[in-house]
Amino acid sequence: MAKKIFITGAAGFIGSHLSEKLYETFKNAKFVLYDKITYAANKNYLSKLLKKKNIIFVRDDILNFKSLQNNLSNVDLAINVAAESHVDNSFGNSLIFTKTNTLGTHFFLEACRKRKVKKIIHVSTDEVYGENLAKPYKENQLLNPSNPYSASKAGADMMVNAYKKSYKMNIITVRANNIYGTRQYPEKLISKSIYNFINNKKMTVHGKGNNYRFYLSVNDFCEGIIQIIFKGKSGQVYNIASEKKFKVIEIIKIIAKYLNKNFKKNIKFIKDRPFNDKIYKINCNKIKSLNWSTRHNLEDDLPKICRWYKKNINYFKK
Repeated sequence: MAKKIFITGAAGFIGSHLSEKLYETFKNAKFVLYDKITYAANKNYLSKLLKKKNIIFVRDDILNFKSLQNNLSNVDLAINVAAESHVDNSFGNSLIFTKTNTLGTHFFLEACRKRKVKKIIHVSTDEVYGENLAKPYKENQLLNPSNPYSASKAGADMMVNAYKKSYKMNIITVRANNIYGTRQYPEKLISKSIYNFINNKKMTVHGKGNNYRFYLSVNDFCEGIIQIIFKGKSGQVYNIASEKKFKVIEIIKIIAKYLNKNFKKNIKFIKDRPFNDKIYKINCNKIKSLNWSTRHNLEDDLPKICRWYKKNINYFKK
């Protein structure tokens, strides 16, 4: 049972949900919630937790090695969620992605090694495998990233592998597909569509919007992490994904319909990305063997998510 838990990127979309779920599971543990607070994070997401006596919030950068070492003291479970994750941004500002995702992970791992952290979970992405038009990829698939974002995450995965091999550290990697839910900064497809329609702005669509994506609930993702904490094997990689795929254009239509927006009048087709993977498919049998399965459905969840954005739209008025 974890006595002290450290989470990077704790005030972001995924990190804040994960922090809440872990607190529910390990109420007697001490928590160090670590976040730089970039444009995509918000300390208010942690408001319920910050009132607790056993929770400390540290505002600092994953590239501050001294701070990492100081705050990893006596930690027995460290989870690395911090990342630059928006693919579009990675084309224009790729160096930040390498610094945060690759070098930041290296700093995190080295600080964990120095502090002898017993168990580490590193959050990666299915995009490290690259485009996949055939059978779903298993965890032993060779990495073949196709954009600066996924390349920076693949670099982090290679560093994780090196630390597992060289230092015999107990590190587990999680590779998830697109994650959706409340608190996501409005730059990804679902959150941006909702935000734009609420604000009477047109939603831009790359190419024709015919690329497919699988969408995983942030709640299902967090449940997967909890199962991995209890049942995951040291040194392993676990894919985690939903089973239903959607075209990009289909997602926007569903959201437009729910928000009573005329779909054709409220979208704008723009030039496609330099390389836009058609689909990512991953095999999740490994994590299913840990008694995990998806419990949430995107179409059922969207009304609640839309209501959250309407209520909390001021979070994104910067």
